[in-house]
Amino acid sequence: MENFKAPIAEKKPKLLSIHNHDRVDPYYWLNERENQEVLDYVDAENAYTDKLMSHTTEAQDKLFKEIKSRIKEKDESVPYKIGSFYYYYRYEEGSEYPIHCRKRETLEATEEIILNVNELADGKSYCAATGLKISNNANLLSFSTDFVGRRIYTLRFKDLQTGEMLNDTVDNVTGNVIWANDNKTIFYTKQDETTLRSYQVYKHVLGTSVDKDELIFTEEDETFSVGVSKTKSKAFILIESHATESSEIRFVSADSPNDDFVVFHPREKELEYSFDHYESKFYILTNYKAKNFRLMSCPVKETAKSDWQEIIPHRESVLLEDIEIFSEFLVLEERSAGLTNIRIIRWDNSQEHYLDFGEPAYSAGTGYNPDFNTKWLRYSYNSLTTPSSVIDYHMETKEKVVKKEQEVLGDFNKDNYISERVFVESHDGVQVPLSLVYRKDLKDRPDSLINAPLYLTGYGSYGFSYDPYFSSVRLSLLDRGFVFGIAHIRGGQEMGRKWYDDGKMLNKKNTFEDFIACAGWLIEQGYTAPDKLVINGGSAGGLLVGAVMNMRPEMFKIVVADVPFVDVVTTMLDDSIPLTTGEYEEWGNPNEEKYYHYMLSYSPYDNVERKQYPNVLVTSGLHDSQVQYWEPTKWVAKLRDLKTDSNKLLLKTNTDAGHSGASGRFESLKDVAFEYCFIFDLLEISI
Repeated sequence: MENFKAPIAEKKPKLLSIHNHDRVDPYYWLNERENQEVLDYVDAENAYTDKLMSHTTEAQDKLFKEIKSRIKEKDESVPYKIGSFYYYYRYEEGSEYPIHCRKRETLEATEEIILNVNELADGKSYCAATGLKISNNANLLSFSTDFVGRRIYTLRFKDLQTGEMLNDTVDNVTGNVIWANDNKTIFYTKQDETTLRSYQVYKHVLGTSVDKDELIFTEEDETFSVGVSKTKSKAFILIESHATESSEIRFVSADSPNDDFVVFHPREKELEYSFDHYESKFYILTNYKAKNFRLMSCPVKETAKSDWQEIIPHRESVLLEDIEIFSEFLVLEERSAGLTNIRIIRWDNSQEHYLDFGEPAYSAGTGYNPDFNTKWLRYSYNSLTTPSSVIDYHMETKEKVVKKEQEVLGDFNKDNYISERVFVESHDGVQVPLSLVYRKDLKDRPDSLINAPLYLTGYGSYGFSYDPYFSSVRLSLLDRGFVFGIAHIRGGQEMGRKWYDDGKMLNKKNTFEDFIACAGWLIEQGYTAPDKLVINGGSAGGLLVGAVMNMRPEMFKIVVADVPFVDVVTTMLDDSIPLTTGEYEEWGNPNEEKYYHYMLSYSPYDNVERKQYPNVLVTSGLHDSQVQYWEPTKWVAKLRDLKTDSNKLLLKTNTDAGHSGASGRFESLKDVAFEYCFIFDLLEISI
C-alpha cells in the first residue's frame, strides 16, 4: 500500500509583498476553483487517499454500522407549544432527514406534516433545509434550502392549510427570515455574492413580485454582518448589526412592518448589546462598563444609554451569557470556573437559586421557552458520561420532569465511564481547564492507563466555549481503551470574557501554548505517550492543531485537521474571500504591519518546514464557504513537499459538500468512521 505514489502539486511561484516583506507561495494557483488542473489535483489527492485507505474499507463499514447501531432511527423531538399547535420533528427508520410536524391543541390530535425534508432531498447529493418559520396565524411556513453546501439558500413558502407551495421564491439569501404579524410581510437577509457577508435586509410581501422587494437596510461597514430576529414577545422585529466587538440594533413594531426602523443605540467601538422585550421594557444584556456583561433595562420609548438601569451587576468572576424572561421569574445563564450555571430569580427578589447538576464537567443551557406566563423552565443537560436530556423544571417547587433522554441503543451503561476535570498550568502560569472521560476499568487497572491511546481536541477561537458534551459516536473510542480530552484553551470564553481576549489578536499564541501544555500534562501524568497521542480540530480548531504541529511535532502521533483554517495571512489579506473583513477583530488586520508579522509567526501554512511531522489526515469541502477548499489543499501540497518523514499524509475532499460535510444524519457518520479507521490503523487497534 505504501508504494502508491503521492500526487505532487506543480509549483507556480507567486510573489506576495507587503510591508517591505516578500513571501513566495508556490501553490497560490490552487485557488482557481474553475481550473480543470486544480480539480484534477483534488481528484488525484482523493484517489491517493482511497488507495492508501482501501485496506480499511471493510473496517470502515463495520465501524459505521457499529456507530449507527447506537442511534435510535425512529426518533422524535420533545414537542413545544405555540398558539394552538404543538410542534416537533421526527425521523423515520432509515431516513437521513427530519420530518417537521405539528398537532392541534393536544398531542393526541391527528399529525400534520408541515415539511418532509427527505422529499426535498430526493435525488440530491446534498440537502440543507433551514430557517423554518411559521406565520403569526399559523397558516404559512417559510423555509430555505441549499443543495450545494455553500450556505447560499433559496427562500420558499408553503400554505399549511392546502399543503401547496406558493409561487413566491427568493434566490441567493442567507436563510435568515422573520415574519411580521400581518402574516404577509417577510424580512430576509442577503449576502454579498463574492464575500458571502450578510449585509442587506429586504422586505417581501407575499403575492408580489420579488423584483419589487424593498431594500430596508444595507450594512456598509465590511467588519459588520447583519441579521433579523424577533423579540420573545413577538412585539418587535429587530435588525441586528454585529462585529466581533460591537453591535447596533434597529427595531420596528411587528404590527407595523411598513414603519421606519429605529436605532436602539448607535454603534460604539467595543460596545456590545442585545435585548429582549417584556411588557413596557427592554431588557439589555451588555458589556457597557462590564467586561463580563451585565443586565440592564429601559422603557420602550427611552432607549438611550443614559436611560439604562442596572438589574444584574457586572462580576469579575462570572460571565453573564444569556437571559430568559418569564412573568414571575428571571433566568440567567452564567459561566463560572468554566462551567455554565442556570440561576433563577423571582422578580420580587423574594428568592433565588441555582440548578444543581451534580457532575464535575457538563454542558447545560436554557431551551426554547416561548411562553412568558409559565412557571416551567425548559433546559437541556448532558455531560461526558450522561446522554443529552430535555428537562422541564418548575421554578417554584423545583420539580424536574425529564421530557426526553437520548436513547443509546446496545449495551451502553453510563456507569462504565468516568469523567474528570483538572486544571493544567500553561506557559505563563495560567490554569487551563481540561475535561477527560474514559472507561472506569482503565482506572481500576492503573497499568493500562499508562500509555493509553488518547484523543485530544480543542477550538479556542471566537469566544466559543467548548463545553463537555456526550457523544454516542465517541463510545467507539472509549470502548477501545481511549481517553478522550477537551482542552478549554484561551480564545474561548469558558473562563469569562478575559479568557477570550487573552487568546485572540496579538495574544493568539496563548491558544496554542495552552493546548501544548494540556498535551504535555497528559503525557507527564501517564495518561498517554507521544506515540499514542491523537489531536483533532476543525475550522479554527484546524488552525490550532496545524500551529501546534509546527511547534511541537514530536509530541503527537496523529493529527486530524477537519476543514482547517491554515493559510491565515494570505486569506486575511484578501478581502474578497468570505469572512475576511468581519474577522479583523478576531485575528487582526494584516494590512497593519504589527498584525501581519504576528500572524505570519504562527500561520500553519507559512511555517511548514523541512522536518519530520506526525501522521496527518486533512479533510476539506470543495464548496466550503467558511474555509475555502484551497487552504487545506495548499497546506497538504506544501507539507508533502517539505516533510522529511515517511508518515502518512492524506487529503480527503468532499466534492459534494461544504464546511459542515455531508448533510444526512447517517452519511456524516461515514466520515467519522473513515477518520477513526485512519487512527485505529496507525495505532494497530482492531475494529
